[in-house]
Amino acid sequence: MEYIVSARKYRPMSFDSVVGQSALTTTLKNAVKSGKLAHAYLFCGPRGVGKTTCARIFAKAINCLTPTEDGEACNHCESCQAFNEQRSYNIFELDAASNNSVENIKALMEQTRIPPQVGKYKVFIIDEVHMLSSSAFNAFLKTLEEPPAHVIFILATTEKHKILPTIISRCQIYDFERMTVQDTIEHLKMVAQKENIQYEDEALAVIAEKADGGMRDALSIFDQAASFCQGNITYQKVIEDLNVLDTDNYFSIIDLALENKVSDIMVLLNQLIGRGFDGGNLVLGLASHVRNVLMAKDSQTLPLLEVSQQQRERYQQQAQRCPVKFLYQALKIMNQCDINYRQSNNKRLLVELTLIQVAQITQKDDDGAGAGRSPKRLKSLFHKLMNVRQNGALQVAQSEQKSTSQTLPKASEPAENRPSMATSDVRQSSVSSGRAGALLSRLTFSFANIRGDAEQQVSQVEEKIENKEENAAFSEEELMVAWRAMCIRMQGKDKTRGLASRLKNMTPHIVGFPVIELVCDNEMLMEEVSQIKGRIRATMAKELHNGQIDFRIRLADREEIKPVLTKPEVLRLLRKSNPAIDKLAATLDFEVT
Repeated sequence: MEYIVSARKYRPMSFDSVVGQSALTTTLKNAVKSGKLAHAYLFCGPRGVGKTTCARIFAKAINCLTPTEDGEACNHCESCQAFNEQRSYNIFELDAASNNSVENIKALMEQTRIPPQVGKYKVFIIDEVHMLSSSAFNAFLKTLEEPPAHVIFILATTEKHKILPTIISRCQIYDFERMTVQDTIEHLKMVAQKENIQYEDEALAVIAEKADGGMRDALSIFDQAASFCQGNITYQKVIEDLNVLDTDNYFSIIDLALENKVSDIMVLLNQLIGRGFDGGNLVLGLASHVRNVLMAKDSQTLPLLEVSQQQRERYQQQAQRCPVKFLYQALKIMNQCDINYRQSNNKRLLVELTLIQVAQITQKDDDGAGAGRSPKRLKSLFHKLMNVRQNGALQVAQSEQKSTSQTLPKASEPAENRPSMATSDVRQSSVSSGRAGALLSRLTFSFANIRGDAEQQVSQVEEKIENKEENAAFSEEELMVAWRAMCIRMQGKDKTRGLASRLKNMTPHIVGFPVIELVCDNEMLMEEVSQIKGRIRATMAKELHNGQIDFRIRLADREEIKPVLTKPEVLRLLRKSNPAIDKLAATLDFEVT
């Protein structure tokens, strides 16, 4: 007996046997019952969801001589038997992927002139219609706009956006949905029972998830698993056959991350990579797992989990142990890893750093970037600093006041022992001014420290980079483009216009990627640039998409300082280096003064 794959053997032959498209099949059956048929239909949706199958069932029901009360084909009349035996002259199928030229469409249009011999309609099914060329679409458009009364077109496509709007506007559009995991599992159970194949629910769930909403893919994977398992489809054998990462590993990684066990996670990662699993796929699978855990946190989002009932319970149990903040931060970190994975030169290191960051989210007493904590606010730091400095200033003032009062003469001393009024006034004035000067000096020094510390704190806050996770490579040319753009923006502000003009004439360089170095000719310029160092670093990190940039400033060495040349000296250098300019200057006999 000839072996037939399950995708063909169990292909639906009626509307009722179509899985997961009840709304569409009901609409089509009602159209057959009422006789209100359009001249063109467009079936669109992902692969393997039943577009072409429904088109064939619909075409057979349209030409059925004795349809049932539900709008199904009877499968007994001459038209149905001719269709089942693939000898019907009223139903034509065209694969537009291989027949997409104007000649193919013109030959099809010639067939529309001939009325049907049996039944009422000639049905033309054009599969993958988006593959038609532009000229073929234009040749098809006129017939589609004014077709003969006995002609019905059924177009099927997986990419509706590639079809001309003039074609779409003349069709009834039916959007097919992806198969849910539960519908796929139920259909696979039916196939397994008919084929006398033993199975585990978890194994069928893995097959359904692997199929990603396509029933044809699910049946193909089912046949592969059944062949490998020799009639007994188990979870472990399916995991081995399909080379799918066991979800137990994802549950283990999240449990270890909650306990900050980085070493155990690294050991587990090494085992998985040793078994041949790709690190990028591991991160993607872990991100999907964390998303499912997040959905399991709330009863409203629990139906969004397309998993088996047993898996759903495991997700709920782990969701009770995971803080929402941990899940949000983990998803953000893994999404950034997915963005950087392709351009990374050391992919394994990127995956390891990602898992380390996830494991440090809940770690206490860690304000690093990997812990996912935000920096302390400047406001609270500045207030604390002010309190400390003000207390110190008050103590200085109190000590100076006490010292001054001790040097002044007491009222109980005899007059002869006291200095004269003039001498006393001068001495008191001198002492007071000296003490006041010392006090003022100390207070000024104290508030200068406050201002300096505050400016240092501001600089530290400004140096906080928002895109720390980005690590894009950049060249000297890209650095100069970003540097020029920054200087142009600074020139538009009055406070930084002068500094921007000087920075525009300076050239930063990459010294040991991603370190950027700027060499200043003098200390005054270096001090001005140092005051906005944090802003420059943050701007370069944003413009160059690299949050790891380190911006350094240093004073130029003596040999690095180039003398300022006058205009005649510049001309002489140009004439020496370029013979053409020398010849031009000699011919025109001009000098620069």
